[in-house]
Amino acid sequence: MKTAVIGFPRIGRDRELKFISEKYFRGEADEGCLEEVGRKLREYGLLKQKEEGVSFISSNDFSFYDNTLDTAVLFNVIPERYKALGLSELGTYFAMARGYQGDKGNVKALAMKKWFNTNYHYLVPEISDDTLIKLSGDKPVREYKEAKALGVETKVTLVGPFTLLKLAKYTGKKKAEDFKDALTGEYIKLIGLLGAEGAEWIEFDEPYLVKDLDETDIKLFEEIYRSILSAKNNVKILLETYFGDIRDVYEKVTELGFDGVGLDFIEGVRTAGLIEEKGFPDETILFAGVVNGKNIWRNDYKKTLNILNSLEKVKNIVISTSCSLLHVPYTLENESALSEDYKKHFAFAEEKLSELRELAALSELKSEEALSGHKEYTANRELFRGRINSEDKAVKDRVAAIKEEDYTRLPDFYAREKLQKDIFKLPAFPTTTIGSFPQTQDVRKNRLDYRKGNISKEEYIAFNKNKIKECIRLQEEIGLDVLVHGEFERNDMVEYFGQHLSGYLFTEKAWVQSYGTRCVKPPIIWGDISRKEPITVEWSKYANSCTDKYVKGMLTGPVTILNWSFPREDISIKESILQIALAIRDEVLDLEANGISIIQIDEAALREKLPLRRSDWYSEYLDFAIPAFRLVHSKVKPQTQIHTHMCYSEFTDIIPAIDAMDADVITFEASRSDLQILDSLKEQNFKTEVGPGVYDIHSPRVPSVEEIASSLRKMREKIDDAKLWVNPDCGLKTRGDKETKESLINLVEAAKRIRAEK
Repeated sequence: MKTAVIGFPRIGRDRELKFISEKYFRGEADEGCLEEVGRKLREYGLLKQKEEGVSFISSNDFSFYDNTLDTAVLFNVIPERYKALGLSELGTYFAMARGYQGDKGNVKALAMKKWFNTNYHYLVPEISDDTLIKLSGDKPVREYKEAKALGVETKVTLVGPFTLLKLAKYTGKKKAEDFKDALTGEYIKLIGLLGAEGAEWIEFDEPYLVKDLDETDIKLFEEIYRSILSAKNNVKILLETYFGDIRDVYEKVTELGFDGVGLDFIEGVRTAGLIEEKGFPDETILFAGVVNGKNIWRNDYKKTLNILNSLEKVKNIVISTSCSLLHVPYTLENESALSEDYKKHFAFAEEKLSELRELAALSELKSEEALSGHKEYTANRELFRGRINSEDKAVKDRVAAIKEEDYTRLPDFYAREKLQKDIFKLPAFPTTTIGSFPQTQDVRKNRLDYRKGNISKEEYIAFNKNKIKECIRLQEEIGLDVLVHGEFERNDMVEYFGQHLSGYLFTEKAWVQSYGTRCVKPPIIWGDISRKEPITVEWSKYANSCTDKYVKGMLTGPVTILNWSFPREDISIKESILQIALAIRDEVLDLEANGISIIQIDEAALREKLPLRRSDWYSEYLDFAIPAFRLVHSKVKPQTQIHTHMCYSEFTDIIPAIDAMDADVITFEASRSDLQILDSLKEQNFKTEVGPGVYDIHSPRVPSVEEIASSLRKMREKIDDAKLWVNPDCGLKTRGDKETKESLINLVEAAKRIRAEK
């Protein structure tokens, strides 16, 4: 049995890519240094996979920022405003990713969205009517040749043309169908170049096939691949799909004549049934995605072997990851603090390579008797007999005791809105931020020193209180209306809360790429969850004592805490979310009891785990995710104002569900998406007060007063003045002090300008 990996992590075991990229952005390293680190990271991944015996190793899965952006640049899908800067090829690439503000010009970055149902972000290709699609780079060829020189034969991985066209933003009258022939032709040219270098396999990643497809979509897909398959010559084409099943197009896929087809057996709820019902072509290799590429629990060998054994109709099978391993950390070898009692239950990227190898060997054993004599199999079976310290009866009883009325806040929104306006007396277009302020080097050092025992708890607290006082004074000086404490005590908006909740485990270096150089370290939900102690109360009380203005209490909501953790697989998502919701409700009520009258409960990741098929939205997710949020705040007083925040996802199609969260104020990411959400808010008669982000915090550029004022004028056309708040897109944690202050000064000045125009 052969094995395959769809993609390998690229940030480096110790985040080498992050650190060299940031040096490059600061002008402390040149392109040569950046390229050399990239080469070493690719070499490590290739040789590690070869060492583990992976049969189908990917090349071109590496990126300095994002594979979708790489593919757009490869085919000259570069908006003119970036070309006009006159930067180097790499400089233009990063201007598209991060924006640019300097002596060459001033441009925003491309829109950024979540990669399907993951916490990874991709850059949205932007195609205008006059975009000339042409093969204008050679990255896939170079990286294939580089791997070959290392003695590693690879399948060349490409974002497929169908997914690229479906994810793109079209700025003119033309649509995907108008660019189909040109793009297909250039892909065919690339196939020819790769074939000439000796490439045997090319993998076309088409995750968009797992979404709901209509007849136009299916026709577009079919026409693209009939052309590609008829022109592939001696190169073999693997169609790779992941994050779900391809029920809408399965029959078309199996009749087109692909050399290999990758199907997801982890998230593809109907994958096995489709094969059983409709068969699978004898001449095509099935790349069976049975090793989870998104979660970190050990593979259940018995369950996986049962899946493989059930595929009697399939003659040729390769055992594969379910998606790229980009979504999990590098290796457990970096985790020295975790007890073996815990570690033995986990598999990061490198351990999943071993799982592939072991499964390949075990799949040759056809009887339970033969398997029971295999040490890897028996050790694996032992893991699934149970875990230590994972159950808490009191937590389960508390969830079981939730009543229907616990999900409803009284009085209704409109009564609360009137009461809150009378109490708070905020000006029109109140200004605020989303929560965090820059995590500068001294902030990180203070936290590290405390963790290492170099400073006392008292010294740690004193430092943070001083930073909070400075942050409050800065916001007062700038003139913001509703303040925040800055979150200097927090390393991460999920990990920080997890550290105060029972049922969580934490890693040292289990970093996962979120976007570009941004890496996150998701905590692991090990068992039943409850709040061990107050989490934010003392920090919020102190901030509140430093000013006469309102200070928001800042919390992370239950859906986001779950979605940005590695979740359990032994209980339902619904049960996990409800456990977390009750824990966060305890914190909300404590904040309120301690005088915090505005509380923000962030649900940045609400959309992230929404099923990719619309028909599953409510039955599988929204029917419990939205009530869980209401459970968190339903017991607060009418005069307590509840805010929430959502970022970097597409919300226009779930506006009614978001309104049903029954928050008092909701802030959205909006600037990179050109305020597209505004029309949906107006069409759906959105009742909640709203703050669409007026500038992009994921870019280092400083927006001008007029730029922000212009955005606010557009907002006023769609949103009632009495409901409009003014705020950045997201928290300011990743920004520097200087750009943060300048941007917020401009934000406040823009709000004043709009008030004068009212």
